[in-house]
Amino acid sequence: MRTDFAADDPDLNVYKLLTAVVVPRPIAWVSTLSGTGVVNLAPHSFYTVACARPPIVQFTSVGRKDTLRNVLATGEFVVNLATAPLLDQVNNSSARFAPDQSEVDALGIAMEPSVRVRPPRVVGSPASIECTLHSTNELGDSTVVLGDVRMISVAQEALVDGHPEFTRLDPLSRLGRDEWGLHAEVVSVRRPARPEDVR
Repeated sequence: MRTDFAADDPDLNVYKLLTAVVVPRPIAWVSTLSGTGVVNLAPHSFYTVACARPPIVQFTSVGRKDTLRNVLATGEFVVNLATAPLLDQVNNSSARFAPDQSEVDALGIAMEPSVRVRPPRVVGSPASIECTLHSTNELGDSTVVLGDVRMISVAQEALVDGHPEFTRLDPLSRLGRDEWGLHAEVVSVRRPARPEDVR
């Protein structure tokens, strides 16, 4: 199959194709507060680290969703790690709730105060990244949101020798269509520092 994007095909579902081949994608389960204090919680699978020094993460809002409106209004958000045990809650929070309706309240998701920002974090998530808004970049029908990392919290039970351990975090990933990645196999391969180190 070859898809030529120079040919303007109105029937081409670019989103469906891209999300099927850019896999697996980590999920930013983003909690925000509206201007009136309503807690919003929604998953975003266009998500990654943008910079380490200074620490900045990014997610993309496809369309102008409640998450984006809240971040622009308050300048704060929390990325909660979406994990396999939370699959149903993560998936259900993607439903199109009204802006004045909290996914947290409707779905019975336990929350707790964050340390550095006002939006709360998910109690059941083993890791959270508290952010203040760095900047946004509009690209077509989407907006890239960059956040300055203010605090990272990791549950003690997810640590091994003081470092987050993948299998204990048990993160979800998004694949194509309605598919999710679960319990990924982990292998360790040392990266060569120099060409002569290549085996």
